[in-house]
Amino acid sequence: MKEIVAKDLLSIGAVFFRPDQPFTWASGIKSPVYCDNRLTLTAPAARRDVENGLAKLIEENYPDAEVLMGTSTAGIAHAAITAHLLNLPMGYVRSGAKDHGRQNQIEGKLEAGQKVVVVEDLISTGGSVLEVVNVLREAGAEVLGIVSIFTYGMKKGIERLAEANVKNISLTDFDTIAEVAAKEGYIRKADIERLKKFRDNPSDESWIGGGN
Repeated sequence: MKEIVAKDLLSIGAVFFRPDQPFTWASGIKSPVYCDNRLTLTAPAARRDVENGLAKLIEENYPDAEVLMGTSTAGIAHAAITAHLLNLPMGYVRSGAKDHGRQNQIEGKLEAGQKVVVVEDLISTGGSVLEVVNVLREAGAEVLGIVSIFTYGMKKGIERLAEANVKNISLTDFDTIAEVAAKEGYIRKADIERLKKFRDNPSDESWIGGGN
């Protein structure tokens, strides 16, 4: 599953490696990888693999799930499609409460005590998805865990999730995609160690130019 989804994401440009010309994140960190899993929505074959994969992860890891909640906005469509496959109700959590109407932050019906799985597109430092988990917990939900399409496997993210006692299961991960990218010719084999160096410490830019 990890390799299939990795190939899908690479083939549609949802994950794009550029170790010699890094991208700059909003935080200012330079990154050798660009990730936009929204592109899976316009690629039916990849979308099928992703949604069926998410459904399988939930069935195997969270069999007691009663509701799926997507993260806003990237996780909403994936939560909706996966919930349809599993015949489960779904909703989503806004990044902040609305300033009009009922001022909801959680959209969709959620009752206290319901067992919820959060659907996210990617996990990096874990900050945004944990905000969603906290909102759901404050509303009385029992958050069983998270399913995501892709995780960077960054130390900060792993530690944050562990501290919050939240499990995440991803369809694929940074190391798998890097290995597949090298096999498929998207990057050089020698680039893999540079990419892993970034993953281990994003603030250390010594990997830049290491392949020249």
